[in-house]
Amino acid sequence: MTLFSHHPNDPAGSADPAGSVGSVGSADPAGAVGYGEHPPRMGFFTDTSVCIGCKACEVACKEWNAVPADALDLTGMSYDNTGGLGADNWRHVAFIEQRRPLGSARTGVSHDDVDVLALAEQGSGTPPEQAPMTPTSPPTDRPPQPDGRTELRWLMASDVCKHCTEAACLDVCPTGSLFRTEFGTVVVQEDICNGCGYCIPACPYGVIDQRKDDGRAWKCTMCYDRLGAGMEPACAKACPTDSIQYGPLDELRERADARLATLHDAGVDDARLYGRDPTDGVGGDGAFFLLLDEPETYGLPPDPIVTTRDLPSMWRRVGLAAGALAAAAVAAFVTTRRSR
Repeated sequence: MTLFSHHPNDPAGSADPAGSVGSVGSADPAGAVGYGEHPPRMGFFTDTSVCIGCKACEVACKEWNAVPADALDLTGMSYDNTGGLGADNWRHVAFIEQRRPLGSARTGVSHDDVDVLALAEQGSGTPPEQAPMTPTSPPTDRPPQPDGRTELRWLMASDVCKHCTEAACLDVCPTGSLFRTEFGTVVVQEDICNGCGYCIPACPYGVIDQRKDDGRAWKCTMCYDRLGAGMEPACAKACPTDSIQYGPLDELRERADARLATLHDAGVDDARLYGRDPTDGVGGDGAFFLLLDEPETYGLPPDPIVTTRDLPSMWRRVGLAAGALAAAAVAAFVTTRRSR
């Protein structure tokens, strides 16, 4: 459901039957807004199982897109110094500390009863009997098992704009500042953003944000300028483990399915794909993830729904109500005239 399908050649936006109600899950969002021949839909697949939390993606994003530096202080809760996505953080690497076993995740773990300095002196030669206190040296008499572990684990994930198939931010933008590109991505044209802020509450993921010094909205563009030149986005280019993978969305989905099957075969039963399903509440994401725990653990909504989904029916009801009021007013006027 796209109320106003914005095309860069139509900055103000116009009603477009091809992108109207019923297009949820469209395999071709670029074609739905008027692009004829266009490249395949491009996207991100972020495999959090191989993310090492290096933040190379954050730095590369800021450098290429000239995003202002901020968040130079640690939060005090983890190594996460950005806290979340925003106008000045188009990539955000989350650090989530958990105590195993699987299924009983607890964040904010205290280490008061562990002498970490003493353990550090032992290096990687931690005796097997101390393995439950440190993940450096598991027991040598058997390979590591995904079930029954008692040590701590880090969940790291690089979050980004999802470039939804059904993007509510597009629906509510009154100036056409937000538009769908020929690659199927969603981009902000900051030079025509009027700072109304309608897109901020419209995003089901809380991604897009206004910059405090100028009031305009900013978010990931998937490096639209690089895509046009045949280059991959800066964050994917900088990722040393290929946790962030870029390419045609259909190919990424196949790759993600294969990776998920591999993890399940290895006993990682909690692994799941997030945003991959084209029949979900936003028609599938252009940037989707492989997670090792529930979406809520990563600060993601478990069942995102395009926030403008009910607008057509709401406007129909408003129209019916207005028509009923007008008819009642006319009837009252006619009745009054006749009574005289």
